[in-house]
Amino acid sequence: MNEVDLLSKIQHPNIISLLGCSINGHTKFIIYELMQNGSLEAQLHGPSHGSALTWHMRMKIALDTARGLEYLHEHCYPPVIHRDMKSSNILLDANFNAKFAPAASCKLTDKSDVYAFGVVLLELLLGRKPVEKVATTQCQSIVTWAMPLLTDRSKLSNIVDPVIKNTMDPKHLYQVAAAAVLCVQPEPSYRPLITDVLHSLIPLVPIELGGTLRVSQVTQHVSSADPPV
Repeated sequence: MNEVDLLSKIQHPNIISLLGCSINGHTKFIIYELMQNGSLEAQLHGPSHGSALTWHMRMKIALDTARGLEYLHEHCYPPVIHRDMKSSNILLDANFNAKFAPAASCKLTDKSDVYAFGVVLLELLLGRKPVEKVATTQCQSIVTWAMPLLTDRSKLSNIVDPVIKNTMDPKHLYQVAAAAVLCVQPEPSYRPLITDVLHSLIPLVPIELGGTLRVSQVTQHVSSADPPV
């Protein structure tokens, strides 16, 4: 059980804790710590449609996830590639701390994880699913839909999740959009290291949530922002 072997060796606040495992014939059970608020996917796309997740909470979830990935990429020897990073695999505890279970792979690169993280950033920012049905027999990815709009500041505020629209400093919105655009570049060599993405997110998260942002500064920026058109 490669997953059990890996989890037994990895200890990080943003990687889910392994409590035990059991093998009964061909049936295998893995027991993780309880994550009371379920998956990020359920929070964003379930009945509540993200209403419990403020802008700062979303940025904290992104920061937590980036910290876990950085640990796997930069501090594990050999480096661990997650290979299946997505909102359904990001779990939230009672305080909305984000954690995930790693799944090692030697077939992908760290830039594959960065792309997947960029998709999660887009979900947090836009409130859309990774793939949306646009017609009876057609689907469109969030990347394909969003890329033409993310780099146009005049259009960006119109595609943000309505739950968080006009609740953040516009400069922070542009920064997150820019980070997401870099992460989902088609050419892997153009994507940043997860360490670089992590460092770009830290200043956007309040101090009390693990970042370096002073919330009073944000309140001032939001209150002085132009009203929505």
